[in-house]
Amino acid sequence: MHHPGELNVQARAGIHGVAHGSATVVNDIPAVAGQFLLDQRMIVVSAVRDGAVWTTILVGEPGFIQAGADSSVRIRTELPPEDPLFGAFDSPHEIGMIAIEPETRRRMRINGRARLDGGLLTVQADQVFGNCPKYIQTRRGRFVDGSPVTSRSTGSTLTEDQVAWIGSADTFFVGTTAAGLGSDASHRGGNPGFVDVASDRVSWPDYVGNSMYMTLGNLDLDPRAGLLFVDFERGHTLHVSGTASVDWDQDRAAQWPGAQRVVDLEISRVIQLDHRVSLRWDLERLSRFNPPLEDSQP
Repeated sequence: MHHPGELNVQARAGIHGVAHGSATVVNDIPAVAGQFLLDQRMIVVSAVRDGAVWTTILVGEPGFIQAGADSSVRIRTELPPEDPLFGAFDSPHEIGMIAIEPETRRRMRINGRARLDGGLLTVQADQVFGNCPKYIQTRRGRFVDGSPVTSRSTGSTLTEDQVAWIGSADTFFVGTTAAGLGSDASHRGGNPGFVDVASDRVSWPDYVGNSMYMTLGNLDLDPRAGLLFVDFERGHTLHVSGTASVDWDQDRAAQWPGAQRVVDLEISRVIQLDHRVSLRWDLERLSRFNPPLEDSQP
């Protein structure tokens, strides 16, 4: 099935007459992909809960994600009650996922339907595909003694500390959805400071990618989006939900070298979870693909 949102964005971006997008993606999980999932210690997931799109992270020792021969993926996990997606998968529910390995800068996306039962999240995959390593920062991960969520703070806008957190980020994840077409989770990266942020808004450049426009295609049909920022040194997570729009103004995009357009998210809800994950990551190097930032950037 062709995704009308992706086709709209591709046409506006000047891509015509080429079958390119989620319609070309199949649900096969080849052996090499199954091994990649088996080796992972983290996976980011996105879904709708209580009418809003949220994005969160699941972690575990290698082997906590396993692929089945029936295009299914099984993840041994528990979502704490404080997590914004707690309870979302009590019944079959659309999900977007991205497994990412910061050490090697490899990533893999899986979209489908999921149900959580007895600590096992079973995902029936509809779309399985890899992405290039662009804009992924190289990090070395390690587990620390498991620490439960120690605090949960919520609000409708960002605090000063949260604005500073996002303003210095080099990585975040974005979840989107479109009725009848599924949910999606994707990665965004750049040099620290590439995200522009205020208490009620988050904006970021849309750099050159694979031209599938799965995120922007979903937003063309449904403006809801959920962002996830991870404090890689302390294991905190910051979940931001709201509505997003794409700004095609080239003068504005030019304020970010390498940007083709800008995405703005108007914030409706914010959840911060301290010590959400027991993984910590040490930054080794920023991606050589990250465009430079200019002093004139907003």
